[in-house]
Amino acid sequence: MESILEQEPNKILSILSDIALTGKGVTTDCLLDEVLEAGLTSPTYFQAEGEDPDASYKGESPAWAKYHVREWKRVVTVYKGGKSEWRLQSTETP
Repeated sequence: MESILEQEPNKILSILSDIALTGKGVTTDCLLDEVLEAGLTSPTYFQAEGEDPDASYKGESPAWAKYHVREWKRVVTVYKGGKSEWRLQSTETP
């Protein structure tokens, strides 16, 4: 997959709604659900890169392997961690 960078909130939400993660760790039929649960309702920055067969975009696999979503001080990062398990990290920057 080619890397993607988006900064328009509605487009970010639309992209997130079409991403599914399978395999081990944090899995979901819709990455948007995980981002909303982390408290990001109007993200202003989205970047995705890499390629992973356990990720799909609009039903097509492979999709990106690493996701970075930001809304002001809140940041959600989803990536494949140790032993190839999806991990979701939610942080708040100072």
